[in-house]
Amino acid sequence: MQGLIQRVKHAKVEVEGQVIGQIGQGILLLLGVEKHDDNSTADKLLHKVSNYRIFSDESDKMNLSLKDIQGELLVVSQFTLAADTKKGMRPSFSSAATPTQANELYEYFVSQAKAAGVVVATGQFAADMQVSLCNDGPVTFNLAV
Repeated sequence: MQGLIQRVKHAKVEVEGQVIGQIGQGILLLLGVEKHDDNSTADKLLHKVSNYRIFSDESDKMNLSLKDIQGELLVVSQFTLAADTKKGMRPSFSSAATPTQANELYEYFVSQAKAAGVVVATGQFAADMQVSLCNDGPVTFNLAV
């Protein structure tokens, strides 16, 4: 499971011109699910996303987490994160989870985040989405578990 996180001042996702998910300060998470992932993998990634210290403290050091600042989380499924780009000029998606498995883990991740008290907005699984954000920094990290 891969999570590309971006520290944002705000972010939103639209489908067919309609805003379906929107957050203020927090993290935009692009979530990629691979064949070998399961609920345990999702739990590990959620722990990392929620507690990764990427927000500035009073000394302007990255010492605060999403939980610390009571920030919001926008979760967007991102199939292409599972791509193997090592060879050739076209990505291979052989390690990507099936759509059914990926959707189940995406939904599980979102439900667990909400159960943990995180304010969560989402995209729409497998939809053609337009994502807009104001990357704060910019600060972007690829988290793999």
